[in-house]
Amino acid sequence: MITTPEPAFARVARQLREELIKGNYQPGQTLTEADLTVTLQASRNTVREALRVLYAEGLVSYEPNKGVRVRILDQRDLADIFVTRRTLELQAVSLERPFSTTLLRQMEAVVHAEQQAAALDDWHSVGTHSLHLHQLLVSNLGSQRMDAFFAILVAQLRLLFASAPDEHRFQQPWVDRDSQLCQLLREQRRDEAYHLLQQYLDDSEANLLRLLSR
Repeated sequence: MITTPEPAFARVARQLREELIKGNYQPGQTLTEADLTVTLQASRNTVREALRVLYAEGLVSYEPNKGVRVRILDQRDLADIFVTRRTLELQAVSLERPFSTTLLRQMEAVVHAEQQAAALDDWHSVGTHSLHLHQLLVSNLGSQRMDAFFAILVAQLRLLFASAPDEHRFQQPWVDRDSQLCQLLREQRRDEAYHLLQQYLDDSEANLLRLLSR
């Protein structure tokens, strides 16, 4: 099978998306082509094309006389994101196909990294690891298209996390829940994992809604 090289603009768009997932860009932050050409080692045309991709994905906005900014999401975005999360994540857990040993090991490694970050009081990284865990969860669907789509959703979700004034208080409850979810899947207790995840998503949406309503 011949592998097609990744176009430069797609690589830059992927890198920017990953930086958003890590929380390295904040909602409302201006993204200048000049700065991005240096940090991403790409031409202005490539950066411009990549930003168009992120605009189509709902991750940045264009404002007259202000240029490109990281998008600020609202309550409607939140509701839409969680409709999609429930559809994909709950389906990934309810599938008859078991989670592979390799996937479970990857998930366990992420949970371990999340716990280590929490022990170091690095709540920013805790959020990144938790999002990565849910990306791995969705990968059990076995669809590269779904994986790519969910990466966009996760980047949008990270922008919502920025609404939390206290990252420690916001992220702490999910550390144990992520660990419990992983353990239930490892023990093939699918029904329990499904209900835990269902409550997890309900609580997460409610917490974010409270933040956005302030």
